[in-house]
This record gives sequence, structure tokens and C-alpha cells, in this order.
Amino acid sequence: MKPELASLLEKYESRILGQGTNLRLLLSAILAGGHVLIEGVPGTGKTQMVRTLASLLGGKFSRIQFTPDLLPSDITGSTIYNMKDSSFQTLKGPIFTNILLADEINRTPAKTQAALLEAMEEKQVTIQGETYALPEVFFVVATQNPIEFEGTYPLPEAQQDRFLFKLNIEFPELEEEKRVLRSVIEGVFGGGSVEPALSTEDFASIRREVQEVTISESVLDYIMKIVRKTRDTESIRFGASTRAAISIGKAAQAWAYMAGRDYVTPDDIKITARPALRHRIQISPHMELEGATVDTIIEELVGAVPVPR
Repeated sequence: MKPELASLLEKYESRILGQGTNLRLLLSAILAGGHVLIEGVPGTGKTQMVRTLASLLGGKFSRIQFTPDLLPSDITGSTIYNMKDSSFQTLKGPIFTNILLADEINRTPAKTQAALLEAMEEKQVTIQGETYALPEVFFVVATQNPIEFEGTYPLPEAQQDRFLFKLNIEFPELEEEKRVLRSVIEGVFGGGSVEPALSTEDFASIRREVQEVTISESVLDYIMKIVRKTRDTESIRFGASTRAAISIGKAAQAWAYMAGRDYVTPDDIKITARPALRHRIQISPHMELEGATVDTIIEELVGAVPVPR
């Protein structure tokens, strides 16, 4: 791992307490060129997690607060008539950035949610028939609240599949939460700018190095066995797509790179499989009635697949 990336990770973990694994998963997903969906109750630092990472990367950052009356053009931009010049002018929206925070994405209708699809998949935006390229370093981090359903619009399965990871933000342990409380009260955290740890150019260079991390044939087979098992298990109603297998592989490359290795191990697959699958599969109704959760089903499924030697 490059010293600049190690410095970024150290600063990141010192600013966001109690979410060590999720911070590394978020960074590995972005290093893999993917987008991330973050779910957690209010007040657990979801927005701060993304804003801090954007500051450390030193790129352009945009935040969109999703509301029921938000329009697709509020995200992508629009074309207006300039009376002074007697010509049409394109006004680019906040999606033209490096890091886009889609805050509370489930508070806006599907029509507006879908405005992100082209950008997330093809890194381009079409406005009034004209297509505009997005920066090389571009990723979307969306947040949603799992406990409030009134006035919300659940993300369609097809759009959830565009996210490489879904991260669940849990409450930190007692001592970690106490550290957060003390730090904010004493003024250690709670504001101020964060100095960038590396530039977007350096970050793009690191991402190209991540793509060179080796995945052996046996590890590729391991990924495919896990994904295909989601389609053949009675406890799962709808299994994972091919994009899920790609997501696990790419994320495992990034996780291995952050661990200082140039090859992927089965343990890397085990770590990245859960966040890569939890939003892509639907468990059967009878399993829901028995109190099973997606995470427990994935854990059992991965544990049932033989680990390559």
C-alpha cells in the first residue's frame, strides 16, 4: 500500500471513531471503482463519514438532500434559454463532481432516483440529448434511513444492484461511543476542515494499481460457487447477479491491496461477500417468518462453500 493511502486511512480512522471495518470497506469499494449504499439510523455519522473521506481525497464534493419534490434535472442539470445571447445554455447539475453524497436517497420518487443510473453505470450524463463525460474519479455514496417508512420510496432492486456495497452502520461499542461523546464535548471534533491526504490524480493512479492485484483461478471459482449457491438455496427467493460476482472480485482486489498484498486470498472474499450480496438477494418469506436475516443467510451460505487451498 502506498504511503499516501496509508496516511489517508490513518487520518480517516482518527476522525471517524467506532466504524473501523466500515471505513475500510467504504474505501475499498471506492478503490474498486464502485458506489456504496449506506444504511443506518439517524445520528450514527453516515454523512460525516462521507464528507470526511471527500475532504481527505481532495476532490470536488457535492451533497444532494433528496426530498419528495426533487426533480431529475435538479441532479443532472438542464438547458435554459439565454435571452441576452439568444442561445440555449446548459447548466450542469451537482452530479458533475468527484464525490456525490446522495443523502436520504429513499425520500425521493423512483423517477428522480433513476437520474443517477446512467452516471453510476457509464460515467456520463445526458442533458437534452447531449452527453457529457464525468470525471475519471467519480463515485456515489447514498444514505438511507431503515426505521422510517412514511414518505419514503424504497430503491428498486435494479438500482440497488448498481451499488457495489451496502454497508450497515451499527451503534459503536460503549467505550468507542464514549470517546465520540468526549471528543465532541471537548471540541476535538465537530467542525473544521480536513487537509487532503492525496490528490484525485494520485487516487486514480492507486486505483489502476489495484486492478493489477492477482486473482487466481481457484479464487475465481470460489467467488462463482458462492454467487451460484445464492441461486440454488431454498432460503433465498432471488439470487445474486453476475454483477455481484464482479463486485466481490473487484472489492477483494482493493481489500488485498490495502492489506499490502498483490494477490487475493479466500479470506478477502469472505470479508467482501457480505456487503456485496446483502442488497442483491431476497430471502424467502418462510425464512423471514422464522426471523432469519440477510446477513445470517449469507454467513451460512459462504460457510457452506469449500475454501480453496
